[in-house]
Amino acid sequence: MKKYSKAMLSLVRSVTWLFSITAVMCVSSVQAQQINPLESDPRAARAGGVLFRSQCATCHGGDAKGITGIDAPDLTSIWAAEGTTDERVFQTIRNGVPGSIMPAHGFTDPETWMLVSYLRSVAATGATEFSGDAVRGSSLFLSNCSRCHRVKGEGGSLGPDLSQITSRRSAAALINSVREPSAVIARRYYPVSVVFEDPGAGDGGRRQRVQGTLKSEDAFSIQMMDTNQQLRAFMKADLLEFLRESESLMPAFSRTDLSSAELEDILTFLQSQL
Repeated sequence: MKKYSKAMLSLVRSVTWLFSITAVMCVSSVQAQQINPLESDPRAARAGGVLFRSQCATCHGGDAKGITGIDAPDLTSIWAAEGTTDERVFQTIRNGVPGSIMPAHGFTDPETWMLVSYLRSVAATGATEFSGDAVRGSSLFLSNCSRCHRVKGEGGSLGPDLSQITSRRSAAALINSVREPSAVIARRYYPVSVVFEDPGAGDGGRRQRVQGTLKSEDAFSIQMMDTNQQLRAFMKADLLEFLRESESLMPAFSRTDLSSAELEDILTFLQSQL
């Protein structure tokens, strides 16, 4: 049985309720499997991302790009294949792929559609042309994004390099990554925190907590980039706590924080840098 946190369970229940209402409105159960009834709800991709990381990441990776040495495809590129539809992906998740390591799954219909929504959100399909103001977008990027993200070698390194992002992600996925950054967290940017005792803080030492993104890990040690963008390495035996966080270090930008027009300007600027 799959286990969820209270917050995740609430999210799954709310999206499941929406699915039930939508399904009733469909003419038939066949139609419900041809079109994703959750495609317009951003909560579905977020819930699907949690399901994916708990149930599918072992083979496909937490970012759905696959893992070296395992015969499981990069799922961010499946939408580029001719004939791929929401229904086809739904049925593949449900029934598995005969002759491969991909098994059939017993997810409910809502859970399966959540997974389809998540895979849509990380699809490696280039965005259409944006129509904002690139000059204004450059200024907005500098004030809102450049501390953690870089473009063409300039900016921070705590978050992903955005130099080619508009050629790899759909417009919907880009917008969702700004509005709901915790829905899809790229590999090498998983948020973690560690607590350790600083022996240089006087008699008895002093506890310190450091947050950052996980860069590498083995059975005995971890390497992370802290929020000051410094690479740090720790032996696990020396840590008092090592926590894998579920919320991205990137803040969620609401429409109050960043209007739709301003976000369009930023994306226009990023596209102009290709």
